[in-house]
Amino acid sequence: MPTAAHTTTVQTPTLCDHCGEICPKHDIVAESGKHFCCEGCKTVFELLQQNNLCHYYLLNEHPGISRNTENDMQPSYWASLDQPEISRRWIQYDDGKRAQTTLFLPQIHCSSCWWLLENLYRLNEGILSSRVNFETKEIFIAFDPKRVTLRGVVETLVKLGYEPLLDAAPTDTTKDSAAYRSRLRKIGVAGFCFANIMMMSLPEYLAIKDAVEPSIAMVLRSLIVLLSLPVLLYSASEFFISAWNGLKNRYLNIDAPIALALIITFARSIYEIYQQTGNGYFDSFAGIVFFMLIGRWLQARTQTRISFDRDYRSFFPIAVQVVRNGQTIATPIEQVRTNDLIQVRSQELIPVDALLVKGNAEIDYSFVSGETLPVNVTQGGLIYAGGKQLGGLIELVVVKEVAQSYLTNLWNNAATGHAPSAKANFLDIVAQYFTLVVLGLGLAAGAYWWWQGQNSLVWTVMTTVLIVACPCTLLLAATYTNGNILRILGLNGLYLRSADIIEKINGLTHLVFDKTGTLTRSRQATVRYEGVALNAEERRCVAAVLNQSQHPLSRAVAEHLQAKTSDIVVRDYRETLGQGIAAWVEEQSVKIGSWQFVGATAPKVSSNTLSVAIDGVVRGYFVVSNAYRSGLEDLFVRLRQKFSLALLSGDNAAEMPAIRTLLGQAADIRFDQKPDDKLNYITQLQDQQQAQVMMVGDGLNDAAALKRSNVGIAVADGANAFTPASDGVMAADRLNQLAALIGFAQAGRKIILFSFMISFAYNAIGLSFALQGKLSPVVAAILMPCSAISVVLLTYGLTQYLARRYGLAISV
Repeated sequence: MPTAAHTTTVQTPTLCDHCGEICPKHDIVAESGKHFCCEGCKTVFELLQQNNLCHYYLLNEHPGISRNTENDMQPSYWASLDQPEISRRWIQYDDGKRAQTTLFLPQIHCSSCWWLLENLYRLNEGILSSRVNFETKEIFIAFDPKRVTLRGVVETLVKLGYEPLLDAAPTDTTKDSAAYRSRLRKIGVAGFCFANIMMMSLPEYLAIKDAVEPSIAMVLRSLIVLLSLPVLLYSASEFFISAWNGLKNRYLNIDAPIALALIITFARSIYEIYQQTGNGYFDSFAGIVFFMLIGRWLQARTQTRISFDRDYRSFFPIAVQVVRNGQTIATPIEQVRTNDLIQVRSQELIPVDALLVKGNAEIDYSFVSGETLPVNVTQGGLIYAGGKQLGGLIELVVVKEVAQSYLTNLWNNAATGHAPSAKANFLDIVAQYFTLVVLGLGLAAGAYWWWQGQNSLVWTVMTTVLIVACPCTLLLAATYTNGNILRILGLNGLYLRSADIIEKINGLTHLVFDKTGTLTRSRQATVRYEGVALNAEERRCVAAVLNQSQHPLSRAVAEHLQAKTSDIVVRDYRETLGQGIAAWVEEQSVKIGSWQFVGATAPKVSSNTLSVAIDGVVRGYFVVSNAYRSGLEDLFVRLRQKFSLALLSGDNAAEMPAIRTLLGQAADIRFDQKPDDKLNYITQLQDQQQAQVMMVGDGLNDAAALKRSNVGIAVADGANAFTPASDGVMAADRLNQLAALIGFAQAGRKIILFSFMISFAYNAIGLSFALQGKLSPVVAAILMPCSAISVVLLTYGLTQYLARRYGLAISV
């Protein structure tokens, strides 16, 4: 009786619809019919479904992170965050209505993560907004402390599978140093194994027949296989993990062909040893991993040596007036220490957390929180970094040294927390298609040599093609070039908010300048007084009011008066931009500003004036003759050859002849311009002429125009003149280099194009040798990182060379 044939059914493993892991059980199913590997993943799915956030799953396949509840931490684990002394380490701002924190989330890996994390407010009503920095894997969260605590914010993230790394201080670099040490260990293991495999393969290298007894040869082969395992499972793990993560998201990254080449080489070697047809290519396998890891380590070290600091920690141009021994000294923010006494004037940014000890603080936190209503702070109250003083001069005691990266994060609010830019997406597409082309070439070359009967070349050619092709040289050219350009610009006194500003500089057509405080120097101005003579006490009162302001004319007159004002109390200080200042001093009302502001008649002089009224009686006016910065003649000669120029000034037209000589006959020069007039002028240029405009101003009356322009540069004259509206800050004593700095920034595009050409040439030459079978895998492994490093050094060398040609400093 014939035996019935048995059919074997192979079950396809069920994948979790959330994270993509294999489901060990098939009974965890949601009402929608979706399968999950654990209750945690199901809970996250249901949470997203309840809040109409399932679009998360359309952006990438299985984008979630495994939420195996067996490993979940107990709720009490995060209870320590309820303690104020602990939560204070992570909260950067808290006014009772709004709090802000920045957390590191190492799990961020795709666009779905970005989309979900920026929609946290839909999952927790206490979260006001959230922005993701994809590059640093950080999330900047604003929340209502009355509705949710920091612990609640963290627990919301944990429920979604994004557990913040809270085991180090916010400014600690432990995660970076850990990755650095891990790579060194992998290099050490790969190098040890590579050296010993080569030593055991010495008889084969020498081609000495029967040099080793068969039994000993078998032992050596076994040892070679054992030595290759740590290389495969440990040293090469980053290539496999990166490739696998890309494949899970249906994306071929640059590590995919490397991982495939390693697998082919290892599998081929195991096959040869098993068939006893040879010793395999374990030496090539270990050598590939060893040299690739060394190449990436050298690339990272090279980047560290020449890269720009994205947080601007080393050169962010914020200075603060520190009071030492009765004198105020302009001090870089990185040198400000806890318990230092600092002074902040009207319209100045407060760069550190501090306690108010003198004066009336009226703080504008719109830079930090978006709240437009000013906050009045009494003496002893805490003022957070990023606030702007609207009242008069105040004195503060520093209580917390805030990293400049926090201020830069605020400055870059418009640049961070968004989806990757179109440029980044383009580079990703280039990398993906490049990888597909390389895989196709490798398979086609292998098939060709197999058809030609050259079986020994099939695997060698396929492996070499997969290794030698390097899209990273194409993708890194722009990053390294712009990075070094930013660094050199910073060394020469121009500090840009981000590399994107360099691209905007390339398209400029118009340059618009402010005059007072931008082209002129307040400290070298000539001041005289005309009118009813002021007695000593009145001079002190006027000087006390002027000391509250940082406007260049106010500073010039205050220095001219040279009156001691430390014992005078200024109350109810108000500054009207573009008009003047008013306050009560020693029971007297003092108004200083334009003649219209104080109610005077127009002065019969052609220079800039500040009229003075005390208790409603006009007493006279100060005449300020401007001193222009050096080198402006040559600057404008060079600028008007490439750009259309304009000058907008709030002063009268007394200095029209001098300005016309500087800017040229074609320049558009306008005086008596209010802040709104400057804004409207920029808007008309952009709307009517489609102009790309750079506005260069002092950051005070020009804030709206700076923000509206395509590139806004605030000129800082030795004080805290930083303004959030600007795209860059420029040291005033470097203004005469503006033409050279713009030309250097625009030359960066040529460097990038040249680097692209070199990269394409490298890949074309390398592939031509690999396809002919004239390149070994080990040599290819050496050449690939060398190409990336050579492009980095090339861009570095070219930017250094161009900087010298433009007369710029290239080192401190």
